[in-house]
Amino acid sequence: MSMTVLRTTDAWWLITSRGAARIDTDATTTGELLGDRKQIEAAAGSTATVDPATLDLVSPVTAPCRVVAQMTNFISHVTDSGLDPATIPLTFFRKASGSISGPFDDIIRPDHVRFLDYEVEIGLLIGRDFPVGVQVTEDNWASFVAGLVVTNDVSARDVQLPKTQFFEAKSYPTFTPVGPMLVLLDEAELKRFGDLRLRLWVNGELRQDSVVDGDMIYSPLRALEGLSRFQRLDAGDLLLTGTPKGTALSAPPKPVEIIAALLPPAVKWKMFFKRQAGNPKYLKHGDVVEVAIGTDDGGLDLGRQRTVVKVA
Repeated sequence: MSMTVLRTTDAWWLITSRGAARIDTDATTTGELLGDRKQIEAAAGSTATVDPATLDLVSPVTAPCRVVAQMTNFISHVTDSGLDPATIPLTFFRKASGSISGPFDDIIRPDHVRFLDYEVEIGLLIGRDFPVGVQVTEDNWASFVAGLVVTNDVSARDVQLPKTQFFEAKSYPTFTPVGPMLVLLDEAELKRFGDLRLRLWVNGELRQDSVVDGDMIYSPLRALEGLSRFQRLDAGDLLLTGTPKGTALSAPPKPVEIIAALLPPAVKWKMFFKRQAGNPKYLKHGDVVEVAIGTDDGGLDLGRQRTVVKVA
């Protein structure tokens, strides 16, 4: 049975039918909280509750932790980028956990960044030790996943693309809003992963809208299989699983792409971003970004975050 956990700066909370009940735990990190399962379950019987709407929520995933992300993992995103999904390998990159921020915190765009983009993603919270070489199978992959969270993989495209520098472009403070909820799931519930719908709005306009099944290229099972070859993970670490189409970044028309391939890199990127300057979808000061993930029938609901873009 799923359990929905919230976090404030001074406490952890469990959502019950009566409201939010404080969890009696000394845990200060998400990893420590996962080891205090009995106290999480005990909170379900508490009669001392508060209205969740009165809580000042922060990210339910604490830093420091490892933040690993899958790249180009949705068919719609790949084709929207002018690529062939059949040619896309299983690929990962890292984000600094210092980029994690709360579900209602401002997204701070560094002054030197002009092309700020958004990517709604399902975050998998690792629930137990995941050493290099561990055997990951269809039968046990869910045992490594404690739950799911809403995330937004904010990206500085003018840093990422010319430099092919994912780590910097995606690691500025506030570039990974997380939450509001951490939804802890059992194995049976995780089987509904494919039913999850990812949606993102900017100023009320729906920009991204996709269901996992039929669009995601590499499932959590395949991702964990790949990571087991080289990346240790621990309880409380976070795996971002990719984004569907609808990001601000758009691929150039084919003739332009062919011509650009013949140009020196500096000239090519200057031309590319000159075209992108006319794209109104990049995030600007004052833009409101809302992100929600859940199944259409409401059986799984990871919540909805709302952030406002500010310029540093």
